[in-house]
Amino acid sequence: MTIRRNCRLWWPTYLFSQTPPNPSFVFGWFLHSSEASIDVVVAFACDQHKLASSLNSGLDLMVRCFSCLDLDRILGQGRLAGPEHLYIKLVYVLSERMDGRVLAIPKMDHLHLNGDIDSHLDLHVIFYEIPTFGGHHYSLGAQFSSNPVETPSKKPKWFEDLHRRDSHLDLDTVIQAINSANAAQILFDGHQCAESRQLLFILHMFSTFAWQIFAASVASISTMIYIVLQSFRILFSWLSHTSIYVLFTKVFSNSSKNVHFRCCQLLYWPVFLQDQNMRDWSCVEFAEKAASHKHSIWSSIVFDSLLGTVLGIPLWFKAELAYIWVSDFSLDFTNGWLRTGCVWLMGNPAGFKLNTELAGVLGMISLNAIQIWSTLWASVGFLFIHFFKGLALCGILFGSTCAAALLVDIISLLTMHVLILHLFLSILYSTQIQALSALWRLFRGKKLNPLRHRLDSYDYTVEQHVVGSLLFTPILLLLPTTSAFYIFFTILHTAVCFVSIAVGAIMSFIRSTPYAKVFLWLKMRKRFPSGIFLKVALCQHSETEAFAGSNLSTVDLHKTASSSGSSCKSTILVTFLDSNYLKLGEVVWPHYKNLYSAFSRSAICSSAYGLLTGRSTLHAPAASLPMTLPWIVIPWKEYWHLCRNSVYACRKHPYRNPLTH
Repeated sequence: MTIRRNCRLWWPTYLFSQTPPNPSFVFGWFLHSSEASIDVVVAFACDQHKLASSLNSGLDLMVRCFSCLDLDRILGQGRLAGPEHLYIKLVYVLSERMDGRVLAIPKMDHLHLNGDIDSHLDLHVIFYEIPTFGGHHYSLGAQFSSNPVETPSKKPKWFEDLHRRDSHLDLDTVIQAINSANAAQILFDGHQCAESRQLLFILHMFSTFAWQIFAASVASISTMIYIVLQSFRILFSWLSHTSIYVLFTKVFSNSSKNVHFRCCQLLYWPVFLQDQNMRDWSCVEFAEKAASHKHSIWSSIVFDSLLGTVLGIPLWFKAELAYIWVSDFSLDFTNGWLRTGCVWLMGNPAGFKLNTELAGVLGMISLNAIQIWSTLWASVGFLFIHFFKGLALCGILFGSTCAAALLVDIISLLTMHVLILHLFLSILYSTQIQALSALWRLFRGKKLNPLRHRLDSYDYTVEQHVVGSLLFTPILLLLPTTSAFYIFFTILHTAVCFVSIAVGAIMSFIRSTPYAKVFLWLKMRKRFPSGIFLKVALCQHSETEAFAGSNLSTVDLHKTASSSGSSCKSTILVTFLDSNYLKLGEVVWPHYKNLYSAFSRSAICSSAYGLLTGRSTLHAPAASLPMTLPWIVIPWKEYWHLCRNSVYACRKHPYRNPLTH
């Protein structure tokens, strides 16, 4: 019994536009899905003359060939690397679409498979546009990922994979073959245009010379930056053992990390711009991903530097005005919030009766600390006008993120007195809470077992109960006073931390944004496909007269079927392949997945519990860095050659013929 095969013929639309078709040979890939299913992906076409000249020039065709003429006479003239005894004969049929238009549709006359001829084929013709780099390509998208339906009885993972493996993997292979069609055609056409390249030799040489000058200029500037950065690196390594350097790195920890990261980015950009490999050239999808990766680092540097320059230049000229505004705000914050709040807590805040003696002691300690800090600010505050100029210079030289990191460190330095008072009161508050908890366990006859993290029964003596009773009452009565001061300074410290967190979130947002992808999406959205769908053009179940090749010779398909021992009618389904495309939010959102990692549910719950018990202090999380780059140290001559070769490699289009470079 003859098995009827299902065949999907993936046909380029530029060949479909040729009605009647001119090519004599078409090249592509055979993909076996199963015994009864086969995919044929057509990459390009050529006539007999071009095929013979390519074979005579020594070209090894690395794609699989199927044709509508006699192959034996042509293959004797050269070498063909492909499957043995696997090709098809195509004819063309005229059919009417659903909208009334007449189409010339390629149809399989018969299939040669390992010496067997098969003409029992149900054909599905899918027209697709050849993917090109910078134009468009196809991608399965997230909707093709497997989402198994929940069932009452849980099945093993291998059982679920058994039902979805063939269709998913086969479709993925077909899409990769379609995305590689242009590379296959360029590889073939590279042997046909030697004469045309000679006509453009002068223009090619001029373009090459201009790119070499540009690459040498960029490499020279980058090498000078490299020498300056290496000199500062040597100087800081020599100062790293001094106490001043250690103190400086602790106070300005965010700034030092961000400046180090920016310096590594400035050193590593030629590494990211290295030439692509042949695997990236072979597929448009791989080439698009590689191009997005190689252009990510320099686009981030450029945008960050431009933003830092735009904000830094006005700040440089308005440094005195910024200093006056910060001084007035600091004075209002000290007098209007800190001093007034401490005096308010020393009385009867919100009508609550606090312990007068303890409130007086805590209030005086707080006022003295505030006064000491105000005196220091009055002594060295005039130097902060130079800080604003340094902040502007940092933004111009290293970008806006480095300036923002310096701003976070300065905010932490200026609010050090709030942090110190918050830590002092948190220690006092947590000590009282722990003492009350221990005394409450004493009354219940329980003892904390820290090794097993549980409460064990314990028989306390009468003396221990008496001492516990005497201590429990004053500690409990003094707790509201301590809590009032602790809550007040916790609120102030939390407000300062929220400002630092907001600045850090902006820094992470600026670093994480894929500016290259955003620009490419705005320029051409088709470069970001997400899933495919088919548009049905026609569907027929009858045999019709076919037109083979450009000679328009009539072929009786019924006779062909009868010669193989069957008269079953074939089914032809014609569809057009199209893509869905990602929205801008879908393009950039995966890059922000680590942006809010510090604000996870567990982190928020642990911070809230720590603040309630006084055992931990809220700190602004450090801004996340997109990657970790070690410091690069190579001879400056090698670095110059690396920069020049990297810039010159950008001239190579990944879908020009790689043999010409």
